[in-house]
Amino acid sequence: MNSDRFLRDNAAWLGAGILLTFSSSVGQTFFIALFAEPLRTKFLLSHGEWGGLYTTATFCSAATLLIIGRSADVLRVRTLAMITYGGLIGLAIAMANVNSVIMLTVIIYGLRLCGQGMMTHIAITAMARWFARRRGRAVAIAGLGVTFGEGFIPVLAVSLIAFIGWRETWLAAAMLLAVVLVPTVFYLLRHERKPGEDDGSHSHVGMQGRHWTRAQVLKHWFFWALTPGMIIPPFTTTALFFHQAHVVSVKGWLLSDYVLTFPVFSGCVLLFSFISGMAIDRFGGLRILPFYLLPIATSLLVLGLAEPLWMAYLYMGMLGMTSGVGGTLLGTLWAEMYGTKNLGGIRALAVAVMVLGTGLGPGVMGALIDWGVSIETQCFWMAAYTFAMSVVFIFVARKISGERLETIAMESS
Repeated sequence: MNSDRFLRDNAAWLGAGILLTFSSSVGQTFFIALFAEPLRTKFLLSHGEWGGLYTTATFCSAATLLIIGRSADVLRVRTLAMITYGGLIGLAIAMANVNSVIMLTVIIYGLRLCGQGMMTHIAITAMARWFARRRGRAVAIAGLGVTFGEGFIPVLAVSLIAFIGWRETWLAAAMLLAVVLVPTVFYLLRHERKPGEDDGSHSHVGMQGRHWTRAQVLKHWFFWALTPGMIIPPFTTTALFFHQAHVVSVKGWLLSDYVLTFPVFSGCVLLFSFISGMAIDRFGGLRILPFYLLPIATSLLVLGLAEPLWMAYLYMGMLGMTSGVGGTLLGTLWAEMYGTKNLGGIRALAVAVMVLGTGLGPGVMGALIDWGVSIETQCFWMAAYTFAMSVVFIFVARKISGERLETIAMESS
């Protein structure tokens, strides 16, 4: 099946995946962080208090995701998507009317759960289950929604906040979801797709020729070996996006100039999503694993040293490289390693780890800012840890590859 036919035959499902991940923007840090200053001002929150509130809400959403993430194995994609859309729309309207710190915490919890958590989980789980031979490309295509959101929503949102106000901007987001995205996704998913239809099969086993359960995954060393490195991109990216107003202030840049770097980030996410998708389809995810953290480690060094604005473009570009590769890699690796039968529950574990990272980042960085630790120092610390985890991933990939070869040899003997 050539690429043109693949896109044509699967346009509805791939298009739905793109719109679902785009819809997650409402609950993503890059969007919520744009409202940091008006929210901090209204509720008299310090950087640490604002970050702590965000961390608490995100932790709770990660814990909830572990429970409800299995619904992706039970409910139809369209049904689960419509339920999640309903939650997002109500939360966006609530944010436009927020009037207390407690209410703000609850709303952010819901936005993180329904937006970053469930919307991306629904889309990527569906792609990984629906496609086998083109799984990497399908996940990369679905991830375009987040890329478009990261590239264009910050610029649009900053303009809307300036012209109509921050509360009205949340109402505009709710209207976009309800009037445009809900009916479009509902239409695109009018036909249910069976797993693995791109190669004529309906089920794809993982290691040892079987479908792993979530309990078995938790007892296997591979998941835990990946966790300390897997948490790095969401931790660092979310922390830096969340505190971007502080970063811009420290560096002496204008926020209106800085947001113009987001299209560079998105462009690199887009490019490297597809490059990694094709590489994964050809070589498998384990071959890519040792390299995907290297760009973000370098980007942290660049930001730590940055003075002129052009270095922000370099920093955002390399940040986008890891985001692009990581989104595709981690969207396919779980199906490759553990099979597709229980993929929703298994991916919920990984997504919960990612959400946990996005929650830790703002809180830790905000507290360190309050304690007088500079952004530059924090970047250098994070870069050192990230380079170290890249080395660890080399050994992880070699060990798990060895186990898979031993299994194949035993089965053939």
